[in-house]
Amino acid sequence: MTKIIETTAISKTYKMGAEIVEALKSVTITVNKGEYVAFMGPSGSGKSTLMNIIGCLDSPTTGSYVLNGKDVSDMTENELAEIRNKEIGFVFQTFNLLPRATCLDNVALPLIYAGYNKSDRQEMANQALKNVELGDRVHHKPNELSGGQRQRVAIARALVNNPSIILADEPTGNLDSKTSYGIMELFHELHQKGNTIIMVTHEDDIAHYAHRIIRLRDGLVESDTVNPNPTRGISMMVSE
Repeated sequence: MTKIIETTAISKTYKMGAEIVEALKSVTITVNKGEYVAFMGPSGSGKSTLMNIIGCLDSPTTGSYVLNGKDVSDMTENELAEIRNKEIGFVFQTFNLLPRATCLDNVALPLIYAGYNKSDRQEMANQALKNVELGDRVHHKPNELSGGQRQRVAIARALVNNPSIILADEPTGNLDSKTSYGIMELFHELHQKGNTIIMVTHEDDIAHYAHRIIRLRDGLVESDTVNPNPTRGISMMVSE
């Protein structure tokens, strides 16, 4: 199997006044291409810190992190930004959509930084929206959409660059239960198509949609288990 993510004894410490806080302590994990993994843990467990490092939003204090064959542990901010744009599709709890931009323009945004021309951006963004069954909403703005539809736009934006991994941070945190199940069904479909998905959640029922669950506590990996019976939802699609 091809390794997409490989951390070796990574730690992360923060200085808060006179106190040194160890957010992560020697975490070693491997994620292979095509896996669907959930990070779980209570507040202060280190799961958000681990997500930030894997998403190249932060660097480890010690240890190494190899993403898709590249050691990103000691990269500069500019180098990390380039890696983020090429390798990682982010899905956030709060959607992070531009309120005055259309769905099409929101989805096309990463392609601007990647250097695509306008015609290619629009074509790729259109296709990404069709892939999440929002092809009839391309000219709508976020305030004209339901919460589930807004999260679908965010997922389309995450997919538009064909990234190595999709990193979802509490993707159902702002959604009601019925809409959450529709979004989780979409993640299942994306995984079935070969996408590598890493999801951070504190909700046990949401974590069980993943095929592997890594639990963190006090900055350490408490358990790393295969989920033999991943949950399947009912597809809600645009009717959310």
